[in-house]
Amino acid sequence: MQKMAQGLKDGDNCKVTAGTHKDKTGTVSDINTSKTGHLTITVTQPNGVRFKTLAKNVVVLTGK
Repeated sequence: MQKMAQGLKDGDNCKVTAGTHKDKTGTVSDINTSKTGHLTITVTQPNGVRFKTLAKNVVVLTGK
């Protein structure tokens, strides 16, 4: 089951649905608001690789 990025918090599992990192999954951390007002997050993949993306491009993965 998936839900939109509203209510996103550190430690949530997520999947990127748009942008450069589309279809990658990982754990949310480092939630910030940019100077332009966009919500940005850091996603840490299971292999340890991290990347930044816009929160609007992700959905939170919930339980089965």
